[in-house]
Amino acid sequence: MLARMDNTIELYDLAGRDPALRFSPYCWRTRFALAHKGLKVATLPWRLHEGSRLAFTGQGRVPVLVDGERAVFDSWSIALYLDEHYPDRPGLFGAPAAVPVVRALNAWADLTLNPAIARLIVKRVHDLLDPSDQPYFRESREARFGTTLEALDLRRETQLGVVREALLPIARVLAEQPFLAGDSPAYADHIVAGSLMWPAVTAPWSLVEHDAALTRWFDAMRDAYDHLGRTAVTATSA
Repeated sequence: MLARMDNTIELYDLAGRDPALRFSPYCWRTRFALAHKGLKVATLPWRLHEGSRLAFTGQGRVPVLVDGERAVFDSWSIALYLDEHYPDRPGLFGAPAAVPVVRALNAWADLTLNPAIARLIVKRVHDLLDPSDQPYFRESREARFGTTLEALDLRRETQLGVVREALLPIARVLAEQPFLAGDSPAYADHIVAGSLMWPAVTAPWSLVEHDAALTRWFDAMRDAYDHLGRTAVTATSA
């Protein structure tokens, strides 16, 4: 793998049928982290059927970060890499003691928040995928959830309540402070905002409008880093 001559970092980022539609919560974590660091990045659209394009990593999932001769995959590993290799730029975790705490939040998002959101929007995501991705996506998600995508879509209102209940601990913290990381955003905020960007760009309904603290925070996160989240292509604008 050759280093880019302009030193731009490359990020393989999950895309829909429209290559500009980027919705992966894990890729959004990394996009926020790179923006926090102020690093120049070229995002490369990648689709589920293009596993061979990631063969150089020995695995087949995004995000994948390519930084010169280094390739790093998995959003958590990428965050650690960025702080280790770019210590002169704004830190993602603050004090080293914060890393295990943020890792616990990362696990909660992976195991609780993201599965709840997936059940809510999985049919919409399927419909936005490249046609070559849809058969695998349908088969794998229906096996995971034990029912059809259409059946999950019919439970939308109930599932919306489940997601909002899962967000209650986050709302309680944000009622007392501007960001999860304190007075300014950091990787703890990138984790949860990444999860919420997933429905924000694929679905027409809000997961936070019921709560003033969540709404204020998510608005601030979308406006952060030169409005990175606010200017994202959505399913309605694509």
